[in-house]
Amino acid sequence: MSSHKARRVIDQIRDRSYEETLMILKFMPYQATYPILKLVSSAATNAIQSRGFNKANLVISQAKVNQGPTGKKRRPRARGRNCLIKKQTCHITIVLKDTSLLPRETRDYQEKQEDFSIRTF
Repeated sequence: MSSHKARRVIDQIRDRSYEETLMILKFMPYQATYPILKLVSSAATNAIQSRGFNKANLVISQAKVNQGPTGKKRRPRARGRNCLIKKQTCHITIVLKDTSLLPRETRDYQEKQEDFSIRTF
């Protein structure tokens, strides 16, 4: 699939939870959703088995699509001519993050905000 077609699906699932992403991808009407659904589920399975994360805590922190190599082939046309057919490909990158590790970071951020507000008075 082309990177443009995959990018419109990826933009919908960025910064969402794993379970919400699966639900969105199952009901979207685009052909690009099936390979992305397989990729997200594979990334979640790898995170669970290798890192020991929980499915309920997974969030898609980064999702990007880059253009891949273009496959070219010729198709015969009338009067001995030919036509070039371009098959575009893309590279999809999905990064999952465990939200059970986030409260410590958000706590530090809130403490910094409170310190700043105290200094301003």
